[in-house]
Amino acid sequence: MGPSVLRVVCTVLAVFASLFSSFLNFGMDGTVPGTDTFDPSPAMVLSAMTGVVAAVMLIWRHRWPEVVTGIALVPPLLLRGDSMAALIALAALTAYVTGWRRWTGTALVFVATALAVWRDAGRWSEMSIAEAWMSTATASAKFVGATVTALVFTAVPLIVGLVRHSVAETRRRTAERVALRDQVARREEQARIAREMHDVLGHRLSLLSLQAGALEVTTGTTPDAAEAAKTVRTTARQSLDDLRQVIGVLRGPGFPDRQAGGPAEPPQPMLADIPDLVTGARQAGLAVSVTIMLDQASSAPAPLGTAAYRILQEALTNVLRHAPGAAAEVTVRGGPGAGLVIEVVNARPPHPVPSPGSGMGLTGVNERITLLGGTLTAGPADDGTFVLRASLPWVAATP
Repeated sequence: MGPSVLRVVCTVLAVFASLFSSFLNFGMDGTVPGTDTFDPSPAMVLSAMTGVVAAVMLIWRHRWPEVVTGIALVPPLLLRGDSMAALIALAALTAYVTGWRRWTGTALVFVATALAVWRDAGRWSEMSIAEAWMSTATASAKFVGATVTALVFTAVPLIVGLVRHSVAETRRRTAERVALRDQVARREEQARIAREMHDVLGHRLSLLSLQAGALEVTTGTTPDAAEAAKTVRTTARQSLDDLRQVIGVLRGPGFPDRQAGGPAEPPQPMLADIPDLVTGARQAGLAVSVTIMLDQASSAPAPLGTAAYRILQEALTNVLRHAPGAAAEVTVRGGPGAGLVIEVVNARPPHPVPSPGSGMGLTGVNERITLLGGTLTAGPADDGTFVLRASLPWVAATP
């Protein structure tokens, strides 16, 4: 049985129960004691009619709980009706309403129920239901019995409503947590895309700009070639500026979700691709000496291999940009359980060299390392060199 069908069944049962209680109360009130004569007064008829209205209004108790509860309180508080409709409406009121309105409604329903039980206990014994479980011998016993009965009758819908409210709150908070996790995942994806764009495009465009600058100098005797090289260099610089703006957008909120069924991502570089990276740097004019001491490089986790490649890629790009003509010493060592260390050392230029770039290189490197639980140190050393050292954890695979 689905939730909607169950709600309809519960509503039908609630309306019939309230109607039955109102007609039963009307019949007992209108019967002349000691006879079979039925002689209701106008007040009894008005009370019964109001009870019917209250019973029908229970259909909308979930939509307008306060209004329905207020209508259901009229027969027991102002007339001679029963409080069945008010008790049923109380369950919806406590489920949807909080604060002082919830507890005010609960108190009014309790008073209405106590009055209804008190009136029932005041009928002659053959027409009283309350006398089946409470004493009416004295006024004090009748008062205590009506109070206790009203407390029990009110507590049942109150507890039901509180439980329903708690379940609804739990579902709402669960949905909020799921939405928050999705938002965090989207932000992480944004940061990852920003890093990848910088590492890939920034590296290539920087090399292109440097090579175009060198070509512009060496082909100074050929005006057309020099102009073409200048155009390439200018375009590369503009592209890096555009890249910086795009990365800024990706790092901000509101990036849409990746569509399902889209193209698959290209394979990410690993530790085994580091020699190719060094070869490309050498072809760009960077003098690099490399020391690689890796144990079980092929077993390195994919995120670790990609991070190591991107970190070294950024370091070599920075050397080409900010220290042109300087040689770089690269050391990559580590293994499972011992961690992975990447160290790049180059001589500092005597004067700062302006170079185009996205301005987010070390920021992206630090983000990568932080996500993997590693550390990064980058800065000038006392011996006139610039040292970048990244340490990454490399967890040994369990046998």
